[in-house]
Amino acid sequence: MASRPGLLTDWPWTPLGSFKYLVVVPLVIDSIYSYATMRDMDKLLIVAVMVGRIVHSQMWISYARYKTAKGTKRIVNKSIEFDQVDRERTWDDQVIFNTLIVYLTKVYVLGTNTVPFWRVDGVVQVALLHAGPYHFLYSRYHSHHHSSIVTEPITSVVHPFAEHIGYTLILGIPLVTTLLCGTVSAASIALYITYIDFMNNLGHCNFELIPRSFFSLFPPLKYLCYTPSFHSLHHTQFRTNYSLFMPMYDYVYGTNDKCSDSLYESSLEEEEEKPDAIHLTHLTSLDSIYHLRLGFASLSSHPLSSRCYLVLMRPFTLIISLMLTSFSSRTFVFERNRIGDLTLHSHLLPKFSSHYKSRQQKESINKMIEAAILEAEKKDVRVMSLGLLNQGEELNGYGEMYVRKYPKLKIRIVDGSSLAAAVVVHSIPVDTREVLFRGRITKIGRAIVISLCQNGIKVMVLREEEHSMLAGFIGGHCKENLVLTTNYSPMIWLVGDGLSKEDQKKARKGTLFIPFSQFPPSKLRKDCFYHTTPAMIIPDSAQNIDSCENWLGRRVMSAWRVGGIVHALEGWEEHECGLEVPMAIPPRVWEAALRNGFKPLVLPSLETK
Repeated sequence: MASRPGLLTDWPWTPLGSFKYLVVVPLVIDSIYSYATMRDMDKLLIVAVMVGRIVHSQMWISYARYKTAKGTKRIVNKSIEFDQVDRERTWDDQVIFNTLIVYLTKVYVLGTNTVPFWRVDGVVQVALLHAGPYHFLYSRYHSHHHSSIVTEPITSVVHPFAEHIGYTLILGIPLVTTLLCGTVSAASIALYITYIDFMNNLGHCNFELIPRSFFSLFPPLKYLCYTPSFHSLHHTQFRTNYSLFMPMYDYVYGTNDKCSDSLYESSLEEEEEKPDAIHLTHLTSLDSIYHLRLGFASLSSHPLSSRCYLVLMRPFTLIISLMLTSFSSRTFVFERNRIGDLTLHSHLLPKFSSHYKSRQQKESINKMIEAAILEAEKKDVRVMSLGLLNQGEELNGYGEMYVRKYPKLKIRIVDGSSLAAAVVVHSIPVDTREVLFRGRITKIGRAIVISLCQNGIKVMVLREEEHSMLAGFIGGHCKENLVLTTNYSPMIWLVGDGLSKEDQKKARKGTLFIPFSQFPPSKLRKDCFYHTTPAMIIPDSAQNIDSCENWLGRRVMSAWRVGGIVHALEGWEEHECGLEVPMAIPPRVWEAALRNGFKPLVLPSLETK
């Protein structure tokens, strides 16, 4: 396993955190100025190559995570966890470092001399040097930290700063040689770096993508081009398949793994994984694109929050959002987890929260949900849970529309409302005698009010229409616990969508806001406490958990999502969806969640303030 080497472990710009790209801002400004005043294209090309490398790598990351979520042609069937994501979040540091090296070479070595765009002899020379001295040295002295048994494209470039210095020196052999020989060109530099990145990313995918026909057409390619399965053995067996890109050196020195061919064949035969349960969610804000597991790994591994530097990417964000929502007409898988023997997939419906408020989008959204249900039915998926607004009352009646339309569905549709309501009820401190109910009345809100009134807790509402709506669901003497008031004094507030800033301002100091809605309220008061939206901590045995669900913390799932998982774990045969509100929250849902290892979240307290 990897250890921290000590000196020069961290990159010089590590203290800058997410603002590390400030290091290259002077280069960008200088390149623009040089081109504007002297028509110097070299510096501008260096910056362009840097941007291209980042985009190229991110495309590999997103594609690889999508493929591994589907499970097709998977090589290593093990999980990726948060510690690996944290370790590999510095993957782009080497891009910054290489850019600085090339830029300084241009400024202090070449000076005002320009590099020709294309030279055939330079390109050939780079290719020959790569296959010879560079590849030999890299294979002999390459010392990957092998903490990442399950590799992703970015795994290839995650090493301590000192190790990258050595890599850069070796990497520079072909380029420096062409510079000294006078055969260097912009094309040879750009193509060589792109080739290195491409092969690095390809070789560290955890799925096999090189078809058999690639080698059958020209068998010697087996020794000139490695495959993801070939290099994966270097990360699982450690002392075999050292060569990067070109396996011939392993065959020459006898370090090739004897299982290379059989692993390649078995990986190609690996079929798409069939999930037991699917959670169907959607995008929330514009920036939520980057927080998806297919987006930026460094962002998806943390709760969704506003990042000031993402504002600078807003034009690009708008373009991606428009393409995703306009041209994608079906849901797709973006995450795979395991809990016990259960395989769980998360699917994305490519719409934002704002789309669900539009009447024009209602029909298309329902069609996509319906298509997702029918496709899952064909694959014998047992449970589909509807997340966020996919179970809207106005949209489809909490999923009841699909059950009525297809009464013979074998797949069970779950809205998760029973567990969500139970989570809220169990989040209320045990000594509570009264609560204030604010926000839009929903199915979950009604179930919570019924339960609290039955347990002798007074539920106070501020508006007469809210009182009359809720009173119709409460029977007998329990109605006495539903109180119409003008008093904002309760220290426990149950809040849903529509909680206004004016209401928050009227709360007493130290008030605890407990949401029962899908979306969290804005945290206006610094002197009050805000609990998270209904959610639970997942079992320790849950695998492949390397991203956060929206605004929730690590290893925490929304109650609606957990409700679907518990439904599948318990093998319950009925649907859990629809407009009907039970007269009591079924205790079996809460008990089953605890029995399967899910844990309630700890309430915020004064000590944390």
